[in-house]
Amino acid sequence: MKLFSKLLFWLSGWKVIGAVPKEFNKFVMVAAPHTSNWDFVYARAAFYIMGIRLKFTIKKELFFFPLNIFLKAAGGIPIDRKTKGNMVDKMAALYKNYEELALMVTPEGTRSYAKEWKKGFYFVALQANVPIVCGYLDYEKKHAGIGPIIHPSGNYEEDLEKLQSFFRTITPKYPEKGVI
Repeated sequence: MKLFSKLLFWLSGWKVIGAVPKEFNKFVMVAAPHTSNWDFVYARAAFYIMGIRLKFTIKKELFFFPLNIFLKAAGGIPIDRKTKGNMVDKMAALYKNYEELALMVTPEGTRSYAKEWKKGFYFVALQANVPIVCGYLDYEKKHAGIGPIIHPSGNYEEDLEKLQSFFRTITPKYPEKGVI
């Protein structure tokens, strides 16, 4: 997949910028802004190129044959959203099951316009005691990369401003759908 990803980036003119420091083997990857289905394709390719074993949660109803083969290969982890329990708790508990875990979350929760970010990613990182890494796709520059790393302080508003101030510098595929 790494070779295919490099070919895709070469053909489309994209570049990978930055890397996650090696000392971080567990983190929440905030992937923003998320405005297009192409975001998954380019983000997944970028993380293959960077050597990041990225995982993402997805509703278990989508894990049916043959789609489940693709989803698992791409890093999908099925989540049962109908069982009792808080999604933040379920996602934070995943960090106990893996020696290495980069869990990608799109804070908007949709590709459409959203008034504000969902807070779950922050509280997953806080509860699991892992940093938040900013992953981005800048369609204007054709850059896929890693931005700042934030260690949640417990002050959500302050930490959110740090994250969003970085993402305001990134041009999504559809800027009118951006939230920040």
